Parts: sequence; C-alpha cells; structure tokens
Amino acid sequence: MHEIRIPDINLNDGRTMPAIGLGTYTLNGAAGVEAMADGIRAGYRLLDSAFNFENEGALGEAVRWADIPREELFLVSKLPGRHQRRAEALRTVEESLYRAGLDYWDLYLIHWPNPKRGLFVEAWEGLLEARERGLVRSVGVCNFLPEHVEALVRETGVAPAVNQVELHPYFSQRPQRAFDRRHNVVTQAWSPLGQGVDILKDGTLCEIAEVTGKTVAQVVLRWHIQSGVVPLPRSATADRRAENLNVFNFQLCDADMATIDALTRPDGRLKGQDPAVYEEL
Repeated sequence: MHEIRIPDINLNDGRTMPAIGLGTYTLNGAAGVEAMADGIRAGYRLLDSAFNFENEGALGEAVRWADIPREELFLVSKLPGRHQRRAEALRTVEESLYRAGLDYWDLYLIHWPNPKRGLFVEAWEGLLEARERGLVRSVGVCNFLPEHVEALVRETGVAPAVNQVELHPYFSQRPQRAFDRRHNVVTQAWSPLGQGVDILKDGTLCEIAEVTGKTVAQVVLRWHIQSGVVPLPRSATADRRAENLNVFNFQLCDADMATIDALTRPDGRLKGQDPAVYEEL
C-alpha cells in the first residue's frame, strides 16, 4: 500500500476532502479503468469525473478493481448544462449513480453556469434536493464567477462547498481564490499543470525545480496546495501519476510562491473559456 499520506481539508458542510485528486478527463473505456484503478492503488483517494467525460461507468469499475473500501474514497461527478432543469438534474444524478454502480457521490458539481440560459439556480436547487435524498454527500460548482456564487447564496441561502475552476501559473485566479476563501468555499483547480501550453518548460519554474530538487510538475502542484487550492492533475502514465502525488514532503519559500504568482497572464485561459459567456451543454 502506498505510504504517501494526503492531508484532508475541511468543507463548509462539515465534511472533509483530500488535498489533491486525480483528474480523469479522457480516461475512458478499459484503458481508463486501468489508469484510474492504478491511481487509486498509488494513493489517490479523490477522483474527479463528469457526465460529459463519459467515464462515470469506468470510474465505478475502477473502484471495484482497486479493491479499496468505498468509504475511503472521495468520488466526484458533474451535471451537464443540458440538464439544468430541476427534475432533469435529479434524474441525471440518479443515472450517474446507476452508470457508476455507486450508492452516492461524495461531491456533485454543476459543470458550467451557462448564464445565458439562466438555469443554474434551478440546477442548484436540484442538487440540494439530491443531497437531502442522500444521493450526494456534498454539492458544489465548476467555473462559477463571484456573481454566480452570490446568486446561489441569495436565492437558496446555501454556498457551494467547492468551486472548481481553471487555475494554473499562467492563470492564477487570485481574485476568484480570494472570493472563494471569504465565502468559505474550497477552490479546486482543473488543468493545474496547464495542459496544452509550455508551463512545464517555463524557465522560471525550471529554476525553482532545480533548486528544490523536484520536478516542475511537483513545484506547480505544491504551489497550488500552499495557495489553499486542491489540484486535480491528470495523467495516463503510472510514473507521472505517482510523481504528481509526491508533493507533501517539501515546502516552497515565500519568494518562490510570489515568483510563481507573478507568472499569471491576462489572457492566460487555455481555451478562452470565460464563464461569463461560455456555454457548455
């Protein structure tokens, strides 16, 4: 059994969540099952899937392959934009569980606010009902801007436990992180290593990695963790998954943290997906 001990962080609903997780986007079919099961055996306990990833079934199968007690895992999925009506949201959660062969999700998220449709508050009410019915333990959101979170709290009185957003050194999201922190919302990071750009070849990050004796990926993930963010790195290779998990045995100094913070760019989004206008169904 893997010896790395992953700290837990507190959620605003009284539950806890591992401080790092395994992203599962593009991990599908038999190869996806094998990769996710290997990740669990390597020590990951948080696995992040989604309806639109089309791999909830693979995640459930991986859980059975890995032979780790269900209560030790923190399993996540997400509601697609096309099912944000309250009744549809509830049915989607039920179908997600049937596909995965699970009794409950530890965390279920609204994948995107899709503000032009104006249904994200209704979707949130559906997730709150799913929580009341025991289908999910915690509820949260993805890609929500401050005004979207404020609308949820104003209309329902309930803040999300988690807000999962694009976050990496080239798009550090300091204002969003500060907002989430003030509202006791945990920020998660998708694409924490900036997949598709050359973050892992960045000269500044390479220098910090050389001094610390760690890889650039480990430095970036450590930056997330010390920033109070839960990163969700994804990798299809076992060695890289293990490397990404080995980030709890060193500390970045304040100067290095500030240097990495300074790498952020106004146009740092990987695909320009601004939640104020972006729609994903």
